[in-house]
Amino acid sequence: MRLLLIDDDPRYRSLIRHHLSCDFDEVNVVSYNPSVRGTLTPGFLAQGYSAVLLDHSWQGGTGIGWLRELATRPGFAPIIFLSENVDDDLAHEARSAGAFAVVGKAKLDHARLVAVVALAAEAQNTAQSVWQRSDAGRAAQKFGGAQIKEYRLVEQIASGSVSQLFLAESIKAGTMVVLKVTRALRRADGIDQSFSRFLQEYEIVRGIRHPNVVHIHDLGVTDDYAYLVMEYFANGDLRAQMRGPMLARRALGYALSIAQALAAIHQAGILHRDLKPGNVMLRDDGSLALIDFGMAKKHALEMEITDKGLIFGTPHYMSPEQGHGHAADARSDIYGLGVITFEMLAGAKPFDADNPMAIIYKHAKHPIPRLSGEALIAQHSVERMLAKNPADRYPSAESAVAALEALLDMLPATAECVA
Repeated sequence: MRLLLIDDDPRYRSLIRHHLSCDFDEVNVVSYNPSVRGTLTPGFLAQGYSAVLLDHSWQGGTGIGWLRELATRPGFAPIIFLSENVDDDLAHEARSAGAFAVVGKAKLDHARLVAVVALAAEAQNTAQSVWQRSDAGRAAQKFGGAQIKEYRLVEQIASGSVSQLFLAESIKAGTMVVLKVTRALRRADGIDQSFSRFLQEYEIVRGIRHPNVVHIHDLGVTDDYAYLVMEYFANGDLRAQMRGPMLARRALGYALSIAQALAAIHQAGILHRDLKPGNVMLRDDGSLALIDFGMAKKHALEMEITDKGLIFGTPHYMSPEQGHGHAADARSDIYGLGVITFEMLAGAKPFDADNPMAIIYKHAKHPIPRLSGEALIAQHSVERMLAKNPADRYPSAESAVAALEALLDMLPATAECVA
């Protein structure tokens, strides 16, 4: 049995766990703090849960509004509303709004709590069994041409020449995930290169355990398709935060998180090679995670995913050596970090032009622009990261981490922190 408990009081969450563990041997109560994490992702139906326990209030919000909205989502798990008292006006309103049952918080009735949870779990099991066998259920497990069980399709996010991205709900994990699906075709002379890169991405990321690197949950093959199951970021990417200059503490805090992620992947022998704001994602707790290792290169792997002289990356964030098809190393990723850091501090990219080749030329030949205001404190560090010659940059991501930490220590403590 798995239950989703939406409440911001850790003591009450512990109390609920205690009561339920007395009667259910293997109950798993998953906490969701709405004050920190905000609303549940649209399309999430909690189908991986036996029931949802929803508090009537928390700091900055009320449960009755959540109940009304969640009850309109077809197929949402049974909701047990935690009202202050089982017979107060709010409890009656909750029943009318679609609550499966109401439990009073002021005087928690152990027997009632256990009984309504058991009934809700039984109802959910029945509903899920019916859904799995229905045409709608089978259609919801189809991702492009791939039939993938244990996941429910919410929407297609993107489609490219190599793979498709889908937002899905993992029934097994009880959370929203992203499925990256590609054709697993073989050529006469061996495995298709695009599929090889897909498998390499999994091999690269699964060996890294770092809070600032995307979590890869699973890899699977079904029929003629392979799929990766990855962490989903409801708050989007760093681009959404870059509509203008950020306060220095916030920008440098983000830069530090990216540098720490680079240090982790470089230590594992991996170059990212496509560092840009669109590949830096925000979790709902404000932390960052580096994603998209489709163009990454792992030194230990025998397969070369690019040929010498080919250009891979995004021109605005590409180091001079990458832009000219020369060999890249860890300092090329540090250059990309420098571009992002400058853009966060200045509100504009350091080098821009009407076409990619002009941008590449400016990266190699034009002087580094000056920062202004409070951002000027980071000028030396940004210039070090954006040095034209790799030998003049920070020699490692760890060196960049130390420099950014020193800058943050120099800023006033009252400056804005990372969200």
